[in-house]
Amino acid sequence: MAQARFDDVWVVIPVYNEAPVLAAVLDDVTGTFGHVCVVDDCSTDGSDAIARGLSGRGVRVLRHPINLGQGAALQTGLEYVLADPLMGRVVTFDADGQHHVPDAAAMAERVGTGELDVVLGSRFLGGAKGAMGGAKRLVLKAAVAYTNLSVGMKLTDTHNGLRAMNRQAAQALHLTQNGMAHATEILEQIKRAGLRYGEHKVEISYSPYAKAKGQSLLNSVNILVDLMLR
Repeated sequence: MAQARFDDVWVVIPVYNEAPVLAAVLDDVTGTFGHVCVVDDCSTDGSDAIARGLSGRGVRVLRHPINLGQGAALQTGLEYVLADPLMGRVVTFDADGQHHVPDAAAMAERVGTGELDVVLGSRFLGGAKGAMGGAKRLVLKAAVAYTNLSVGMKLTDTHNGLRAMNRQAAQALHLTQNGMAHATEILEQIKRAGLRYGEHKVEISYSPYAKAKGQSLLNSVNILVDLMLR
């Protein structure tokens, strides 16, 4: 079976009002990974029902009674998958269709070699450009520079939701930042715990839906502002 080499991997997917694309995203993810934890952050569009409809393909759904933010959803998911004693690796994956399952699989496999505790997705590694606008690129690069300076790391992309980590790394994360600053908090805790980390070049799909949902220039500015106010 295609999933055999990922029997110890859980994929954590935070979800907030992703009904138009969620079924396709989960269909893609479950084609490779057999254990998926969807954390529905109080969606109002039926996203939780869509996810529950795929329970037969290994999808488990947790639901927040109020909207808490992506950082809180990730923390809920990590706590859930850590309760599985057979879980050895975790992948965090966005629900809006911007991430690609082959990238997630490659990152999980790198963690599986034991060389790294955490593999971080980067849309900028190796000069990758994708379909990102110039202004958005400049704002995100500013966020990268600010985060690297404040955290003491040298990364090419600091706000990419695609990550893979081993059990030790997942246990080291205790997220308290519910907004976009949770991405920086993850890096701070990786650094503080002395975890071995590296980056992996990934592709990001900037579809009209993803741009409208959260990949707009305004959202990139919000990331930078959130960093400075945290």
